[in-house]
Amino acid sequence: MHYWLTSVRVNWLRVMDVKPRLVDQLVDAGLERREARWMVEEFGDDPDALEAAQRRRLRGEPLQYLLGHWPFRTLDLDLDERVLIPRPETEELVDVALKELATSNLAAPLLLDVGCGSGAIGLSLLAELTERGVRASLVALDASPDALANARVNALKHGLHAVSFVHSDWFASLDPTLHSRFDLIVANPPYISEDEFTSLDPILGYEPRAALVAPDACGVGGFADVERIIREAFDWLGLTGVLVLEHGEAQGDAALCVATESGYRECHDVKDFAGHPRVLVARK
Repeated sequence: MHYWLTSVRVNWLRVMDVKPRLVDQLVDAGLERREARWMVEEFGDDPDALEAAQRRRLRGEPLQYLLGHWPFRTLDLDLDERVLIPRPETEELVDVALKELATSNLAAPLLLDVGCGSGAIGLSLLAELTERGVRASLVALDASPDALANARVNALKHGLHAVSFVHSDWFASLDPTLHSRFDLIVANPPYISEDEFTSLDPILGYEPRAALVAPDACGVGGFADVERIIREAFDWLGLTGVLVLEHGEAQGDAALCVATESGYRECHDVKDFAGHPRVLVARK
């Protein structure tokens, strides 16, 4: 009995030693230690998968796609190269949207996530409102069937059933009976210009370009999709509905101008944690 216990303890210690050594090996190969730890946690029991992930990361592929999932607020989202990688500033957009809904004090709001991608924004809102006892319903639309497939997986993964998925180029194919029905419309559209994109980190080339880059409009780089959503969202909002939309840091003034022109009665812009104009709030 004593020998058996000693053997078990020795084997356990050997297992405990393996992962730090694997992390060190990945760091020696050129990976950052934090990323190396995440990769070992994900693939440490499968040497072939770990080696493949190491090669892909060293070639420049985003870590989030290698892992196949990534945290966003309270959700762990499955994702791959079909969808944009959710970013911290977009988590702030969800905070803004929740605050706006709280002022309305609605028991069962109808939400629209325009260009939903992985479902990060809309599904996070649905999950957090449900936790607060709010019976929200969500319509999530995207022009990409692949993105919608990814968003459906995430909804099922987290048991979020009060959601409908719509294949649509912005509002074009949305059911017209939903005109003037939405209490909240959220969007994180493409807002990087072609010129700006060429100067950014090459790692963005792994993400779907259509989710990042937009044509210029109103003399503002990458502003076309932001402008279109602001103008078209107005007719889909209910009488007290609100649009919460992420935009580029140089697009705040233009977004406020378009919102005012479109007839919204209350408009303001919210800065992100870095102090940059980032989120338009426009109430009908």
